[in-house]
Amino acid sequence: MTDDEWMDFQRRRSTSPFRMRFHLSQKDKEYVRERGLNVIASHAEDFITKRLAPAHPVNDGRQTPMKGHPAFIAQHATGTCCRSCLRKWHGIPEGKELGKEEIDYIVSVIMHFIADEMLS
Repeated sequence: MTDDEWMDFQRRRSTSPFRMRFHLSQKDKEYVRERGLNVIASHAEDFITKRLAPAHPVNDGRQTPMKGHPAFIAQHATGTCCRSCLRKWHGIPEGKELGKEEIDYIVSVIMHFIADEMLS
């Protein structure tokens, strides 16, 4: 996701009170600072690969916790938390396994959110 694509997405996201209510807590920000963005991105890639990449994820729609890791907060904030949200917010169809390019895109979205939150 380019910075311009992120700005376009942010404009769309700003119309959703549900998505806009998610922010990293101080504890989440400390976690990111302690581990670094590369480690957080690695965690996010692992979460996406295990929880969203299958064509029919287990517990789809309920597989992403609402707290516990900055990537989880970012997923809810950016509509990358389940396959129906991926379809609605990012045009990624349900019912097919995610490829490397789609996984990389989703991680990029998550990391854009986290980077923005770290500045606020």
